[in-house]
Amino acid sequence: MRKLVKGANVSLPALSDHTGSVVLSLAWSSATGEGDADVSVLLLDENGKVRSDADFYFYNNPVAENGSVQLLGKTPTADGNEDRISFDLEAIPPDVDRAVVAASRYGGARFGDLDDLGLTLADASGECLLQFSAEDAGEVGAFIFGEFYRRSGEWKFRAVGQGYASGLAGLATDFGVNIEDDASEEEAAEDDISEEAAEESGQEREREPDREQQPEQGPDRTQETAAARAPSAAVQPPSIPAPRASESASDAAPAARKAAARPRTARKKVTLPRAAKQSLAENDSWRAARLFPVSALRNDREREMRATSVLLSVMTQVPEFGRRLTAAFGALAGRMETFTEVSLPHGDSGPRRPDGVVRVERAGKLWTALIETKTNGHPLKAEQVQAYMDIAARRGYEAVITLSNDVALEGRPLVDVKLDGRRKHKVALWHLSWAEVAHQAQMLIRHEGVGNAAHAWLLQELLHYLQHENSGCHGFQNMGSAWVPVRNGIDDETLCQGDPRAVEVVENWERLVRQVCLRLGGELGQKVLPVQRTRRGTDPQARRAALADQLCSQGRLHAELRIEGTPGTLALTADLRTGKLRSSIEVPASEQGYPLTWAKRLIRQLAAAPADLHVEALVDGPGAGPRGTLERLRPEPADILPKDGAQITGFRLSLFRSMGSGRGSAETGFIRSVDDAVDRFHAHVITHLDRRTPRRAQNAEPQSGATSGTRRR
Repeated sequence: MRKLVKGANVSLPALSDHTGSVVLSLAWSSATGEGDADVSVLLLDENGKVRSDADFYFYNNPVAENGSVQLLGKTPTADGNEDRISFDLEAIPPDVDRAVVAASRYGGARFGDLDDLGLTLADASGECLLQFSAEDAGEVGAFIFGEFYRRSGEWKFRAVGQGYASGLAGLATDFGVNIEDDASEEEAAEDDISEEAAEESGQEREREPDREQQPEQGPDRTQETAAARAPSAAVQPPSIPAPRASESASDAAPAARKAAARPRTARKKVTLPRAAKQSLAENDSWRAARLFPVSALRNDREREMRATSVLLSVMTQVPEFGRRLTAAFGALAGRMETFTEVSLPHGDSGPRRPDGVVRVERAGKLWTALIETKTNGHPLKAEQVQAYMDIAARRGYEAVITLSNDVALEGRPLVDVKLDGRRKHKVALWHLSWAEVAHQAQMLIRHEGVGNAAHAWLLQELLHYLQHENSGCHGFQNMGSAWVPVRNGIDDETLCQGDPRAVEVVENWERLVRQVCLRLGGELGQKVLPVQRTRRGTDPQARRAALADQLCSQGRLHAELRIEGTPGTLALTADLRTGKLRSSIEVPASEQGYPLTWAKRLIRQLAAAPADLHVEALVDGPGAGPRGTLERLRPEPADILPKDGAQITGFRLSLFRSMGSGRGSAETGFIRSVDDAVDRFHAHVITHLDRRTPRRAQNAEPQSGATSGTRRR
């Protein structure tokens, strides 16, 4: 792997023979685990400007029509999060001279607050080709990591590492994008802090400045508009010429290219599907006809065949969905065809029949992947996957994709296969969980949108099939054979540190947390990611071993989930000694008003929350603050205030429920209880909280550590 320094460049063909399609991963971390940024890509012509506004790809425009650029979203890793972008370099139009890769922060946050800024580039086989670590990003709201550019008919990559103080809108405007002014459309939220505080103190205090002059820090994160920026605010990297102010993006666009709507830097609001029309059935026993029926499934083999055929057919008929699943695996952007039960020769052992084959063709080039499917919780077989890897290598195929209910972890492959290093042709092995398939379908339907109503209907039918109890495609559903022995060992205090069974439980806990994030994110149409608090470079196996030792000594499993637009992280703790699950969130105190005002405001927001919700005041310094149930605090909010005058830094809200004892997902199982606990806490507590994040929260350090799920690609 090549390591680049700032300003260095490298020819991609010199690194690999498989650079037609590449995946670029941008990574960062933060001390609190809450630092985040959004990636963007700009396709520039020889003048250093976009040809039209459609060449600007960001969260409101994540996919190019020809598949040349696709923002794949965030992926949790062992020591942070990474944002992946798929590039089909061969599909980029010839009049595009370079592709700039950048990221931006919001709400006044700066890249200097993040740690471990860097990027990695992988080829179509999944092999990491290069790495670039950015140092001293500084007080900038946008940051250019690097760029692809053409030289002498080949693509090269340059590590740029330069910042923009003017944020996303300023960066885009400087490269010729005509940004829509979103500030005027931000809704001013009602702010009753000043009035109540004045009422309590007997004095009228000066009101805050107009909110149109101070953009709200909510889920629709609005950057400063270009009109309000000084031209000197942008720091131009030397490799990218700044566009002239007199020129516009539309001047450089070809005449045949349809002008796109002006991009908006404010995030799109999540639009859920319209409510279903009232059924014409006479009673509940009537079942609606389904495109993919599940009632006739008799055994596991039929489940595997049906699930594979259903998925592959929808991938073909809904291009957005098919491309979404295959882009991360290095597939071309082109015409896709899928096949099932294909017979392929395999030496003296006779033909092998993979569950499916995916082929993508573009400009006479083929990308082929063999599919091995498992349903109903059955594990993948190493010898079977190994045979498919050998067949793919001999036939020049690009990948083998395994698909099962299990969730792969970084540094912990589901199956061990041997790769023949003497072969020039490389075959990539990828894993996909049924839970992730459902998540991607939900995100397209509920958040990002699909091409037409027929595509949306097909995805709805696919979701109905995957979520049916007979399909066998329900995702991770078993905590493993070590679950009961570990629970018993914690109960009778016989579980010793270093016990490998504890490591197995920690790994399965990571899988469960990752699946909870996928499910909840798909339902909400928002990003839900496990919070990572370890430094980059930490060995995943060593980290899990340390967490297993903590489980042995403390008897608890812990994780944190960051839900986009919420004022804090959702903490989830499973106490195996008491058999209790605790869901909680820490809400930072406002920088304005008085403690009694904060308490009253919080109690009003929680008017519809459960009466058994625990509320605890967080205080600055040693010791714990007052606490009580919501039922007791509703008539007397002042009871939550410290009697010794200690400074309140925030409030912790917690719900408790009994933990399932079984290792599975039945009603009495642990997995079901975790799902129910997260759903109940989000629906009855988090949704009622003010979604504006106080400024204090951006640098606040949560009081407890966390483990979280990871996913290996």
